[in-house]
Amino acid sequence: MTSITRRADGTLITVEHTSSVLADNPLGDPATRRFPVWLPPQYDQGGAKGKPQRFPVLYSLAGFFSSGAAHTNWHPFEENTPERIARLIRDRKMGPVIVVFPDCFTSLGGNQYINSPALGRYADYLTRELIPFIDREFHTLPAREHRGCFGKSSGGYGALIHAMKYPRYWGAVASHAGDAYFELCYLPGWPATLTELSRYRRPLRRAGRETPPTPLTRAARGLDDGRVKRFLAAMRAVPRPSFDEGHALMNVAMAASYDPDPHAPNGFRLPFDLDTGELLPERWRRWQRHDPVRLIGRYRDALQSLRGLYLDCGWRDQYHMHYGTRLLARELTAHGIGHRYEAFDGTHSGIDHRLDISLPWLYKALKP
Repeated sequence: MTSITRRADGTLITVEHTSSVLADNPLGDPATRRFPVWLPPQYDQGGAKGKPQRFPVLYSLAGFFSSGAAHTNWHPFEENTPERIARLIRDRKMGPVIVVFPDCFTSLGGNQYINSPALGRYADYLTRELIPFIDREFHTLPAREHRGCFGKSSGGYGALIHAMKYPRYWGAVASHAGDAYFELCYLPGWPATLTELSRYRRPLRRAGRETPPTPLTRAARGLDDGRVKRFLAAMRAVPRPSFDEGHALMNVAMAASYDPDPHAPNGFRLPFDLDTGELLPERWRRWQRHDPVRLIGRYRDALQSLRGLYLDCGWRDQYHMHYGTRLLARELTAHGIGHRYEAFDGTHSGIDHRLDISLPWLYKALKP
């Protein structure tokens, strides 16, 4: 434990953990991570017969370009997540919980909380290392039935995927605007990404007559011709990417998540021809294998074993997540999987107020 901030409404502890799972990750990102853990006011009160009182535990999965510590920082005009949870407990909307804010940031801007040989084993990091570490260090109720996770965007995607693939660790999950139905949430942004990457093409284009590109062989389709490598090197050298650069970096990170290939340049393939912009069906099928909308039937038993599954999304989401969320709800219903689905008038931004609904709901599902 590296720092402790005590307040009447809870204690925020920053802990340090060195991961063996993340050691020698392909991006060279740190294996030692510092992240916050929030303890409720009741934490030190003690339980029956002098034994420590134990609490359900929630893991907050940050969205892309964010990390756990960002959820505990000061926020203008609104509460941060610990302040929000403290209020909900104080107002008896929910009971006391421990909340963990993991650091799963990468030098590509984040990850999807899955294992990827191009990014690192972040699913294993959460489940095989952090959960046992937290259960050893804090007074948790160390059983799946009392452990949950929640997140927005990439964090919401992570919650959904973990509910499907790692049900032995999670009793209930909540996804706010989680990535789903990749055709609408990812494909629309790729033309701008290809244009951004074209700035790093060599040789640079010149105005005038141009020879049509030669069709790539099947083996070469989706491979970097050097521009992605140069783009990534440039992004490491800038203090903060522009809007277009940030979205290009995010799409490249998604390719590293969904279509890793240890034998390809940079360790992954791309779903488009870099020059013509053609969608490559064989590569896109690799992405679709990770789409929650397409996985519900396969993981029906795991999802049915949950004590709670919560979904919501604003119906003006600028990344079109509301369509994927609707499809998720439809598929969950078709497969007889209990869940709570809500829609609201909002976008992909400024939706932390939805935690006032999901967190009490999660607590109710996980309480002893």
